[in-house]
Amino acid sequence: MKKIIFIFILFIFIYSCSSDPKKAEVETIIPKTEELVAIISYEVVGSLPHDQSAYTEGLFFHNKQIYESTGAPDGQPQYETVIGILDTTKGKLDAKIDLGRTYFGEGAVILNDKIYQLTYKNQIGFVYDAKTFKQISRFSYKNTEGWGMTTDGNSLIMSDGTNVLTYLDPATLQPTKTINVTNAGYAEDKINELEYVDGYIYANIWTKNYIIKIDLTTGKVVGVMDCSQLTDEAHRANPESDVLNGIAYDPATKRMFVTGKMFPKVYVLKLK
Repeated sequence: MKKIIFIFILFIFIYSCSSDPKKAEVETIIPKTEELVAIISYEVVGSLPHDQSAYTEGLFFHNKQIYESTGAPDGQPQYETVIGILDTTKGKLDAKIDLGRTYFGEGAVILNDKIYQLTYKNQIGFVYDAKTFKQISRFSYKNTEGWGMTTDGNSLIMSDGTNVLTYLDPATLQPTKTINVTNAGYAEDKINELEYVDGYIYANIWTKNYIIKIDLTTGKVVGVMDCSQLTDEAHRANPESDVLNGIAYDPATKRMFVTGKMFPKVYVLKLK
């Protein structure tokens, strides 16, 4: 009798569970979809010779000439900090500013007939007359390090090895705003050399084989250029070549110039 009662109670319990609509509901959690970042296609339409002894920290285009800034890392006496104009037939730099090994030079740019130059860990920048190349002044910044530099025509824009871009007033050299750069929702750290192009910034990422395109209104990475074919070719030609670190853009021809530390070439790219 007890067995029959137990079976009956068990039957009622199972039936009540299966007939309860609340028990049949299953909560579905839809994971957050990461933002898709476009792949930027390009064609290599040419190349220029490049000094394989140059520890490149940045490129920029001015008056139909390519300027290059280099650095002087500790323990490597073969490198010096210079800013010069690239001889596109021989690949050598015509050095206009030479700090030797006193400072580890970083990014540089020209704005309003002045050259602005960052240093790596000294928290010091230099200002030169763009025609005579004579030093006008120096300035300090609170960023722990100086890496890349570009301009939108109004402000100086610098990177410091983080995911933050800092805008500087060229008159006071004081920060006016910062932008946090994100890639698919995550901080894009180690932003290095910068180049402003039509409202966007293209940037090297330290030790990476790609260039990112940053929307300055949102700080989001909206495009990525895979440059591994360029670094692979550079390494085959010169095993001592290091990372990508140089982007310049000629608005007249709409060509981008890309190189790296001790690269044997500056690659000329047509973006698609």
